[in-house]
Amino acid sequence: MMKESIRINPADTVAVALQDLPGIPAGHKFALRDIAAGEDIIKYGNPIGHALHAIRKGELVDHHNIATNLSGTLDYGDIRRECAESDSHSKFPSLTFPGYLRADGRVGIRNDIWVIPTVGCVNGICRQIVEQAGVGINFSHNYGCSQLGDDHENTRKILADMVLHPNAGGVLVVGLGCENNQPREFEKLLGDYDRRRIRFLIAQETEGNEVEAGAKIVRELYEQARSDERVPVPLSSLRVGLKCGGSDGFSGITANPLLGAFSDWLCARGGTTILTEVPEMFGAEHLLMRRAASDDVLKATIRLINNFKEYYLSHGQPVGENPSPGNKAGGISTLEEKALGCTQKSGTSPVRGVLEYGERLPAPSLECGPSGLFLLSAPGNDLVASTALAAAGCQLVLFTTGRGTPFSTFVPTLKVATNSDLAQHKPQWMDFDAGTLVSRDEPMDELLERFIACVLDIVGGQPTCAEQAHIHDMAIWKNGVTL
Repeated sequence: MMKESIRINPADTVAVALQDLPGIPAGHKFALRDIAAGEDIIKYGNPIGHALHAIRKGELVDHHNIATNLSGTLDYGDIRRECAESDSHSKFPSLTFPGYLRADGRVGIRNDIWVIPTVGCVNGICRQIVEQAGVGINFSHNYGCSQLGDDHENTRKILADMVLHPNAGGVLVVGLGCENNQPREFEKLLGDYDRRRIRFLIAQETEGNEVEAGAKIVRELYEQARSDERVPVPLSSLRVGLKCGGSDGFSGITANPLLGAFSDWLCARGGTTILTEVPEMFGAEHLLMRRAASDDVLKATIRLINNFKEYYLSHGQPVGENPSPGNKAGGISTLEEKALGCTQKSGTSPVRGVLEYGERLPAPSLECGPSGLFLLSAPGNDLVASTALAAAGCQLVLFTTGRGTPFSTFVPTLKVATNSDLAQHKPQWMDFDAGTLVSRDEPMDELLERFIACVLDIVGGQPTCAEQAHIHDMAIWKNGVTL
């Protein structure tokens, strides 16, 4: 029989309703004892804010009677690492998966043909090229011109990361010719790239019809990629992004802990996971900092958090104003509560490194990859953050949600429902139901075993729901002036 509620940590002063209770919707919190005005409210064993006024035992605790404790940057001088410096050598037998081995040593889990514009002015041309070729995926964006400074460089970095991504069996880069992101200068960012797999077309310099010329190249890339075959590659070549969106009160109880268990499983076997959406670390960052694998990683993590807080403050925005209307409706009241649930996706593995926005993991050797858990600088916005994960080298993004979403970034995006009602309501969106941890009282080890099998099926070629619906998107983070 399904339990009525759960107290996540013995220190908690609130419990979460697992089903609708009188005055307490499923996923929402209620007080386990009387809580005084101004007193910290504890969930996940940590403060999630303070009471705005006295709260009686059994009373609903939500955004009407709780407020964040967050404000400004911190020096984190009292943080002490709890993780010993060590290598990440796997203690488990070597495992493999079927992947596409690229010339630079990277491994893809798809062999798609992509058409990527250097500038938004040619979005329509790219769409027409794919339509006329009858094959391929085109990716639209609004940038590549009229940008300055970091915005311009971020656009170039993300596009270069996409062009070089191993999930593409062939890429046609389409430029206009007069944009700030000049195609020939952009080409230099790619280094010594595989010219057989990556081709360029500049519309203003193309004789005749540029759509016909582009379609011809796409068909050539497709015919060429048809000869690519999957081969067994080490699990250490697998890089997986960890993301949540449309979270609810079940996110930190079911789906996010499941991703954490998967992350630990993959990292222990030589693979790599990346956690991002930095604002949704605020209030839980101390837990990640204690897991830093070295003093340098600890310093980098502190910079990551404080730089993002400064980004908020420089725009006149408070660092704790994050939960969306959907989050609040689902039972999440403060950013600390959201963060403590969000960081469950990282499991318990040591934090091995910190990546800047647009930075890629180094190519793995066939013996071992970078291995372990990394943090990535990117905002919480679902598509921007998921695009950043893919651009960093992830072949797959695992995305947990309690509200549901049909979206996907430019790599397979596997949607994990936090509650079984969502999985049943939107089967065309959701790839896996983690709600059975509560609805069926399924043990975590059994759920993890099923989830690993699901992930490996997707890695091996089974399409996600979003892929079946032909949903492929990308978004670049903009933070500056547009000319």
